[in-house]
Amino acid sequence: MQNAKQVDALIKELTAAGKPKAEIAWKAALACVGWPYVFGARGEYCTVANRHKYYRDDHPTIRTKCQGYDTGSCTGCKWYPKSERVRMFDCRGFTYWCLKQVGVPCNGAGATSQWNTEANWAKKGTVAGGIPTDTLVCLFKRNGKTMEHTGLGLNGETVECSNGVQHFTSMNKKWTDWAVPAGLYGEIPEPEPAPEPEPEKGTAIVTGKNLALRQGPGTDCNIRTRIPTGKTVKIETLPEGWTYVSYDGKKGFVMDEYIRKG
Repeated sequence: MQNAKQVDALIKELTAAGKPKAEIAWKAALACVGWPYVFGARGEYCTVANRHKYYRDDHPTIRTKCQGYDTGSCTGCKWYPKSERVRMFDCRGFTYWCLKQVGVPCNGAGATSQWNTEANWAKKGTVAGGIPTDTLVCLFKRNGKTMEHTGLGLNGETVECSNGVQHFTSMNKKWTDWAVPAGLYGEIPEPEPAPEPEPEKGTAIVTGKNLALRQGPGTDCNIRTRIPTGKTVKIETLPEGWTYVSYDGKKGFVMDEYIRKG
């Protein structure tokens, strides 16, 4: 685990070398791995006095998280390696601090207010819709209108502060939304689209909305049922312009222009 002086020196070195803002912020985030989580913290040094600002004396776990909470001494603490300080964060404090190092604002009292502050962002999207490649993004975990958690992501890797600062080489399914910080890049690349399902041989995927399954190959033929978008149907025969399919125990004809065949 690196200490705060080492991370500050790394940021200074990368900045002097003219490295892109996104690269500096990402490498700074990685260098913070192992540093502690403290609710409300935004990069202050991890000291007993600073922890007292965020926790009451009757907090149920404060003394297990901060062994010197009562004595005021950090000696022997894992977050005081070789008598050198580290910094402490909560989830939104971590993204705020990393981006602040490159002069990019990411303001908000919590993850939800960060997300809702439109001036923070150049572009937003959903993880299901695809995330821009080679682009540093803030990731969010949504629960209704509330963002429960946030972190940083780059090409499928993530760095976040929940149980301390952690680095993951593959993206957890909990993330629902992403946003590119304003001022981090110039032109923002379009997200890589989520892949569409491919039909298997002998099947087709419905692309139309509530596609009519008809008794015969003509729009004047009676409708037996309707098939929702995205459903897979089995191809029975292939008359020109129409396809005879089976769906949900029923057979009939659908128009070719509204399906994608395998």
